Amino acid sequence: MKTKAIILLILLAPAFFSCKSSNKNIEKKPSIKLWDYETAWGIKERMIVDPQFPRHNYDFKKLKYDEETQRFTYKDKNYKILHGIDISRHEKEIDWDKVCEDGIEFVVIRMAYRRYGKKGDLVLDENFRINLKNAREHKLPVGVYVFSQAINEKEAKEEAQIIIDNIKPEELELPVFFDPESIRDDEARSDPVSGEQFTKNAIVFCEKIKEAGFTPMIYANMTWQNVFFDMGKLKDYQFWFADYEEIPQTPYDFVFWQYTAYGKVNGISTIVDRDIMFVPVIDNGK
Repeated sequence: MKTKAIILLILLAPAFFSCKSSNKNIEKKPSIKLWDYETAWGIKERMIVDPQFPRHNYDFKKLKYDEETQRFTYKDKNYKILHGIDISRHEKEIDWDKVCEDGIEFVVIRMAYRRYGKKGDLVLDENFRINLKNAREHKLPVGVYVFSQAINEKEAKEEAQIIIDNIKPEELELPVFFDPESIRDDEARSDPVSGEQFTKNAIVFCEKIKEAGFTPMIYANMTWQNVFFDMGKLKDYQFWFADYEEIPQTPYDFVFWQYTAYGKVNGISTIVDRDIMFVPVIDNGK
């Protein structure tokens, strides 16, 4: 079985709007770009695109999906794609040989989560260590995430610290992801948290992770990018984008795309999140 270890290092310059004026003494403001999308609940929304955050340059006309295999192909001279999964204790016992044979090329593992209740206990995922051990034994590139319910910056730092205390940077080929989510089917301690506070939480988490030698990244869907996050303040960080439409709806740059929560993979008895990673093609002059 042939697998590849990949270290993701992508630095993309921000894309800014610019306007020219015949009068050098008058500087025109950037035009407002409106963007239509559909939420995970099927509601049509419109957002104002933040000109400070980089835009992606993927050509989704080249992104083709196979219903039977639940896999994409992407023929482009600038990027290639890799197929992966993100997992937690909910996937139970995994047959890793079958997972690799089914074409999975990387894995993102839930390392820790904060519970919904008022106390907000922060704990390691019960299957984290065995999942990490097996993924590494099968030479799969690994990233980890923390499911956040942080209500302030102090708790966001605690969520970064549990990562730092339980894994070393050299054990990861992929980023550490900050994953704050809205809870649809239950009351959650993060329900009253403002978008301004969520943005602050993301920044302090990413900075603490970065200081420890890891690569930070932020998980978000369209609602989070439009309603909760101040994207201009997060322009220095990359994103893992979640969207279950036929193609990603966001105009913003992202590296990972979680394209279904109902994936099927040999070796996993439950449904599983499936992802792709866009990897720049390095032109070595050949």
